[in-house]
Amino acid sequence: MNKQQLASKIWEQANAMRSKIEANDYKDYILGFIFYKYLSDKELKFLKENDFTENDIKNLVEDDEETVKFIQDGIGYFISYKDLFSSWISMGKDFDISNVRDALSAFSRLINKSHKKVFDGVFDTLQTGLSKLGESAAAQTKSVSELIQLIKDIPMDGKQDYDVLGFIYEYLISMFAANAGKKAGEFYTPHEVAVLMAEIVAEHLKDKSEIKIYDPTSGSGSLLINIGKAVAKHIESKDNIQYYAQELKQNTYNLTRMNLVMRGIIPDNIITRNGDTLEEDWPFFDENDPINSYDPLYVDAVVSNPPYSQKWDPANKETDPRYARFGLAPKTKADFAFLLHDLYHVKPHGIMTIVLPHGVLFRGGEEGEIRKNLIENNHIDAIIGLPANIFFGTGIPTIIMVLKQKRDSSDVLIIDASKGFVKEGKNNKLRASDIKKIADAVSKRKSISKYAALVSRDTIRQNDYNLNIPRYVDSFDEGETWDIYASMFGGIPMAEIDSLQKYWEAFPTLKESIFTKSDTPYVDIACEDVKTAITSHADVLALKQNFNTAFESLAPFLKAELIEKMESLAVSKQEVVLSDDIFKRVKALPLIDKYKAYQLLDDEWVKIAVDLEIIQTEGFVVTKQVDPNMIIKKKDGKDTEVQDGFVGHVI
Repeated sequence: MNKQQLASKIWEQANAMRSKIEANDYKDYILGFIFYKYLSDKELKFLKENDFTENDIKNLVEDDEETVKFIQDGIGYFISYKDLFSSWISMGKDFDISNVRDALSAFSRLINKSHKKVFDGVFDTLQTGLSKLGESAAAQTKSVSELIQLIKDIPMDGKQDYDVLGFIYEYLISMFAANAGKKAGEFYTPHEVAVLMAEIVAEHLKDKSEIKIYDPTSGSGSLLINIGKAVAKHIESKDNIQYYAQELKQNTYNLTRMNLVMRGIIPDNIITRNGDTLEEDWPFFDENDPINSYDPLYVDAVVSNPPYSQKWDPANKETDPRYARFGLAPKTKADFAFLLHDLYHVKPHGIMTIVLPHGVLFRGGEEGEIRKNLIENNHIDAIIGLPANIFFGTGIPTIIMVLKQKRDSSDVLIIDASKGFVKEGKNNKLRASDIKKIADAVSKRKSISKYAALVSRDTIRQNDYNLNIPRYVDSFDEGETWDIYASMFGGIPMAEIDSLQKYWEAFPTLKESIFTKSDTPYVDIACEDVKTAITSHADVLALKQNFNTAFESLAPFLKAELIEKMESLAVSKQEVVLSDDIFKRVKALPLIDKYKAYQLLDDEWVKIAVDLEIIQTEGFVVTKQVDPNMIIKKKDGKDTEVQDGFVGHVI
């Protein structure tokens, strides 16, 4: 089964297994065990790469100090053979909950000192919560046995996973978020919103060779990971990206670290902190070595999705350098406190994106004063109005605000992207084409009818620094109108024909071929068969010919770009190459929405990218291989996986 099917299967079974345990709690158990499996499999891979035999591996014990040190120096931790995830599986009915408790305790004890900040306490939530999985040791053993059997098939090997591990981890987080109600907002930013913010940041940083990114309310870490993934398309090595993360809640902080580690980010590039962002700003020094470790945190990009409109304590913060220039947010709403914290940590030529409730654009009082100061000091670059009901746990309208320390212009780009989405279950979801359209608008900074407005600072001053989107972007769609005269006496209203102006511009002589001339506001049909008159018209045939001419070289281009280069091309960058080519082809063609074309490409690219990655990893020979075609059938009233012939491994 593919990664989507495997993820869905794990989610369905996990959701059934959790019984009465809250989704928000159960996620900590399953994600914790996935992470432990990842670390176990990583150690086994390291040992095999260093010529350890099966017998050597079976003899791995904590008392062998020399081997323990060798493994710790190599991967940052040590797990005895008896404590490996694969050993738990092989125990069968002899497996006991005590094996997990002993293993987690030993892991904490055997972390390399150099990796303490990355791994220390990462399993605390899992360890303390095991008792919730059953009232007795036997019940806990049964629950954990089911859990580890459920996740044992997730591939962890870097050569085989095609990002399966990351996909499944993110999928489970999103599904638990969807089932966690209001608690979901504490740890999850929808993937599509994270991708949008990532695209905006990556475009700004694309010419840099080394990058520092920071999320002060990191949650599951998805925002940081997506920023890193987008930025990595433009730089030489993904190891040139440093990740800074701060998170208040211990269990969510553990999610951040697990997620970053499992994405293959080297430990030296993971700098995390468990603490209150507003009360305890990023430490400038290590208390044990204050002089040598002094390091004020200034980064190339800050991204955040802080808790909306929560209370905070502004007392005694007037001199705090984060707030001294702009003012203090009201104690009932910390939205601007988070924004100013983020802005403070941005380098002079850096960028920040933050998700906030719509109210920050127009609320008065202290917030109005902060907004005025930000505008007068030229920090607000763009405002993006998102669709309602896009975040789990809240239906309130939200925005993304883009800010910079230094800007070349004083205007503000305001985008109303609230209508670009697809309905998915209870929530709305940004499509790839919606994300592309927004990111392009931010990059090009041009006014677009009914979508985006480039607003001068003088205009904003005249509106008393109110940034409410409808003041600047008229995205209102006029409702359908009815011509009562035409309904009663016949005829086609010229007003309705004139509303189709873009078609008459594309087909200059078509209108006179299908409508009669009249001195009144009403006309009649001038031909017997309207469809034939249109499809055979010279203007329409010319557009078809222009389209065919524009795309006649697409197949050779795809062959040269994808097939002939498939074993060496950079897959992650290729969708951009293809979309740029398609955009050039449709540029001179009227009536074609390039973003709909992009959506068609993206829908297919998900499958194409996986195929290309498989070929690059396993060699071109896999194009001739077949796999069992596994399908789900009902057997004795239960869904059972059975083989139904074979399917090509790639083709």
